[in-house]
Amino acid sequence: MSLQETGILAQIRTLLPGGESLVDDCGALPPTPAGHRLLVTTDLMESGQHFRLDWHPPDLLARKLLAVNLSDLDASGARPFGYTLTLALGPEIHGPWLAAFLAGLAGASREADVQVLGGDTVGRPAGLGLGLTAFGFAARWLRRDGLRPGDRIFVDQRPGASLRGLRKLQAGQRWDPAHPDADLEAHLAPRPRLGLGLRLAEIPEVHACLDLSDGLSRDLRNLAEASGLSIVLDPALDEDARKGGEDYARCFGTSLPQADLESRLGLPLLPVGTAMPCGVAPLLAYDGDSLLPLPDLSFDHFGSS
Repeated sequence: MSLQETGILAQIRTLLPGGESLVDDCGALPPTPAGHRLLVTTDLMESGQHFRLDWHPPDLLARKLLAVNLSDLDASGARPFGYTLTLALGPEIHGPWLAAFLAGLAGASREADVQVLGGDTVGRPAGLGLGLTAFGFAARWLRRDGLRPGDRIFVDQRPGASLRGLRKLQAGQRWDPAHPDADLEAHLAPRPRLGLGLRLAEIPEVHACLDLSDGLSRDLRNLAEASGLSIVLDPALDEDARKGGEDYARCFGTSLPQADLESRLGLPLLPVGTAMPCGVAPLLAYDGDSLLPLPDLSFDHFGSS
């Protein structure tokens, strides 16, 4: 039996935290606390472009959809509270698939203490389109444009695991919950360290932050360009770390020493670069003894596949 909008909405109202309040065309945002700003982020995920239905289990796909948005908010120093959900469903999406997807989203929502605030559902000729817009409050908005010359740039997770997971999927390996593979999990169901961004925002010497979604070669370039500086890539990083995307680590610039930061945060950090006055390119890397511009190695969403 094909899916019907009334049935989809009934499942959303039943399964998702906050779903019981979805009775109007519009949802309401709570009042912004004094001294805070309301931040918003949105992501679209399209089958065939961002994921494949034949290798991405529906519950893990739902978790990833929520995680990538909450990661953006957290890296900005915001505490998330809710989201809107848009589903564009082709005829190949059947009831059991959707039920598993919504169950995964419900579980991830409870873990993150966020609720659905609204959204939309629509049919489409083929494939699956997912849209999620998340909201959060920030006492201090950690932006990309605050980097200062001399700042060291750190991440809280080593980049490259998601790229290795993608390669394994392309080679035919599939997710087996009975025998989980760390690289596959990093790609299919990333788990950003939510809450770390709020702690970073409380440290005045942390000047800028973003999450690693496009990969170091793109995200460090974004950080440098927003701040009007250049960044020299740490020479110890391997090719996977340079090229990989969708790692969703906190990537931040600070004037504090690494040991001081690790002591404050209680976790190991990986240095990935150093900020310097604007040079010949936003992102530079050592090629032997020479310092040369590093090209953008990230995935191009608008390029040919």
